[in-house]
Amino acid sequence: MTDTKHEPQENTKATADVSRRDFVAMSMTAGLAVAAGNLASAAELSIAEVNVNVKTPDGICDAALIHPTTGSHPAVILWPDAFGLRPSMVDMGKRLATEGFTVLVPNPFYRTTKAPALDMSSFSFQNPESMKTLRSLMGGITAPGAGERDAMAFVAFLDAQKQVDTSKKIGTQGYCMGGPLVMKTVAAVPARVGAGASFHGGGLVTGQPSSPHLLISKMKARLYIGIAANDDEQQPAAKDTLKAAFAAANVPAEIEVYGSQHGWCVPDMPAEVGKPIYNKPDAEKAWAKLVALYKTALV
Repeated sequence: MTDTKHEPQENTKATADVSRRDFVAMSMTAGLAVAAGNLASAAELSIAEVNVNVKTPDGICDAALIHPTTGSHPAVILWPDAFGLRPSMVDMGKRLATEGFTVLVPNPFYRTTKAPALDMSSFSFQNPESMKTLRSLMGGITAPGAGERDAMAFVAFLDAQKQVDTSKKIGTQGYCMGGPLVMKTVAAVPARVGAGASFHGGGLVTGQPSSPHLLISKMKARLYIGIAANDDEQQPAAKDTLKAAFAAANVPAEIEVYGSQHGWCVPDMPAEVGKPIYNKPDAEKAWAKLVALYKTALV
């Protein structure tokens, strides 16, 4: 099931710097406080990163597996934004691993290409060719059933790893494009996934029969939904639709609108019209919410 390309190597925590609208992803930096139950102190944990191949019904997904070098820990699936698996996403996984989690960061575009899928240095949201390439890449993972198939394969992969404590629930987080994939993951494997967090997720509520919010009745996890200010402005009723759906399904969830723009969590996001979107204070607030969610729900 797993093809390890490299032996584990210790990695340090990372920092970041930008972000953007309807497409991208998250932030990191140095440490946060942490550990409850059997989770070790972040200051005590060294981590390892290996490149792995995960077999799915649709092919072989290249991914990064990041974990503390000793012990077994609750697992987390980190869904990247539309720029896919790249150093900034791996850095987020490293930061999370220092909190006492085993993290899988998949390449969501493995059906088309291995990571990295895009050249961040030349990408522009104002360039039609850049956007055409991005939409083409997204087509595979957004196809009906693709996210659910991947989610089940990733959970099975993680449960087979010695670094994963299978007595604990699995968590999942996603940014921009990854937000709906979080919803699909939580609903697809409800017996194993105990927590999900979406940050500036795009299209959580749509008018289509495939809208992610319609999956809420299948969930048994705790959820956190962080919404960008401009997403809320464009779709002000979405948060209320989500709240009503969570309440009707008796699924515990916190929904919060941030003052930042779409993409505020992602450090390497291309600036829009020359203005960076990444907002460190709000990104740190979102990170603290995430860690608190996992410490509460992954039991």
